Amino acid sequence: MYKVYIVKCRDDTLYTWITTDLDRRIRQHNWKILWWAKYTLSRKPVKLVYYEDWYNRSEATKREMEIKKMKKEEKILLINNINE
Repeated sequence: MYKVYIVKCRDDTLYTWITTDLDRRIRQHNWKILWWAKYTLSRKPVKLVYYEDWYNRSEATKREMEIKKMKKEEKILLINNINE
């Protein structure tokens, strides 16, 4: 199962990606062991604020791209709707 997730960074920016292991990925974002997530490296700590489950990588990637194209205000509405 794939997860599309959004984390909120220390500077209040939002970062979206996909993973198969959400707990491991969040730990990686918060430590210096994830060299390919350069965006969050200087914005630690990050906090998980949203995720969705997807059964295959293709669909998860499509959803990731949809979310990345959203304006920040739209992402905040998405986050708030799931947390209510």
